[in-house]
Amino acid sequence: MEFRILGPLEVVADDGTPLELGSARERALLALLILHAGEVLSVDRVIDRLWPSHAPATALKIVQIYVSHLRRALGPGRDLLQTREPGYLLRLPPGATDVARCEALVADARGAEPTVRATLLREALALWRGAPLADLTYEPFASNEIARLEEWRLSILQERIAADIELGGAGELVPELDELVRENPLLERLREQHMTALYRAGRQADALASYRELRGMLNEELGLEPQATLRALEGAILRQDPELQPRSRDERPVVAAAATANASASATSSAILVVVRGGDDTRASTDMARELAGGDPPRELLLARLVAADELGAATRELAGMRDELAAGGLDARVAAFTTLDAGADLVRLASNEPVELIIAEIDAGALDPAILTLLDGAPCDVALRVAGSPQRAGPVMVPFGAARHDWAALELGAWLSRASGSTLQLIGAVSEQPDERDASRLLADASLILQRTTGVVAEPVLSRPGMAVAEAAREAGTLVVGLAEQRPQDGLGQLRAALAAQPPARLLFVHRGARPSGVAPEHQLSSFAWSIARERIDRR
Repeated sequence: MEFRILGPLEVVADDGTPLELGSARERALLALLILHAGEVLSVDRVIDRLWPSHAPATALKIVQIYVSHLRRALGPGRDLLQTREPGYLLRLPPGATDVARCEALVADARGAEPTVRATLLREALALWRGAPLADLTYEPFASNEIARLEEWRLSILQERIAADIELGGAGELVPELDELVRENPLLERLREQHMTALYRAGRQADALASYRELRGMLNEELGLEPQATLRALEGAILRQDPELQPRSRDERPVVAAAATANASASATSSAILVVVRGGDDTRASTDMARELAGGDPPRELLLARLVAADELGAATRELAGMRDELAAGGLDARVAAFTTLDAGADLVRLASNEPVELIIAEIDAGALDPAILTLLDGAPCDVALRVAGSPQRAGPVMVPFGAARHDWAALELGAWLSRASGSTLQLIGAVSEQPDERDASRLLADASLILQRTTGVVAEPVLSRPGMAVAEAAREAGTLVVGLAEQRPQDGLGQLRAALAAQPPARLLFVHRGARPSGVAPEHQLSSFAWSIARERIDRR
């Protein structure tokens, strides 16, 4: 069992299934226990942390109920959550948290040669699934820990960049460093890395401009000069010191080399893969992809069709006609028709070989056939499954949102569709069903603030009871985008999603989060669209 706090709170069973953790306040209690694992927390301290301003008269009874629920969720036979005077103790085995795994990888990276160090630090950063404890941002007890973990992640990121620079990285690091410097303008080590990468990329003037910007801010805000190492770096750039060049430009990390190859392979930097089945529903999927591809920056469309051998010629001609139609609308497209013995694996291969950010495929009445399951298991990017026959109509884009990992992927696609079509974006959250529980409006406000900063899209909150009430809330939707959690084959879509697919209230999309690193979510955990909400932190307000 793994306890994850480097993102929204999550507990994952040994078979990979996320556990149901109950109400928001129960999740807060579990987070508090994880942060103090191995330490006895007194009941008084728990109550003070959960209700810092005004505890209800029944607080003790409520805590006892929460503890009972958590024990049942964690498995009564495990004895992880123990009663110890004067309170409770969460006893976890070594390496049971994502924090512990991250710490081990960072420790292994210390003193390693640059290639190994960069690889280990990437693995450490890949454990982050967004802002730590992102679903508990408003809990006062979590604020200090969230800030500490965010600072820790930034330090790991700087160490990884240092390893890449040592290996000869330059131009491929500049976009990432541009963003980091904007977020942390006074952090001098990042500024030093930024200047070095710019200079090595042949942008001497920009490197000096970066130094002048920092110097101006330090003088104006703090009355300080940049530290000596930065002043020395400015001098080295001015005299074009040969020591600034990497020892060997053939030693770049594999990840950076692959990114460079992808960038040169196409005039556009990213693509949307549409799995073409033929018929009206495929046209609907292609129309949706057209909306998404026409944004800023534009994306290339890849149209792929899997057919029998005797249909290759006709299928290719049909796809070529679709490409010409897209080109007339100003969109770049490439097409391919091929036979297959394993459709899911071949689509994964195609998406892995191209700079694909999103795969759009169709399913019939919510059925997840073996090919789709293989695609979901192996796709390097997010997958949007459009339910065939779901009605096309005007209306808002609606996204049920609870801050789970798959919900973030659905939120991003929903915002992308909203921005592309000019439709209103509405987020569906749970209404409070208990007097002492918060409704989801604060969480929805967090998500809307992030979206406004990254896309300019304002998300309207809609509160609904859980379960099939979502369908009632979405009756006016034009598009309903629902996150699809990792599923075992026998689980299929799950009861709620299957019921939605059987009678879709609107154009219905299920979104499965992919694993390709990009700027969108934490390294490989969130989704992978270029404007990316993962770079935004809920607590930076």
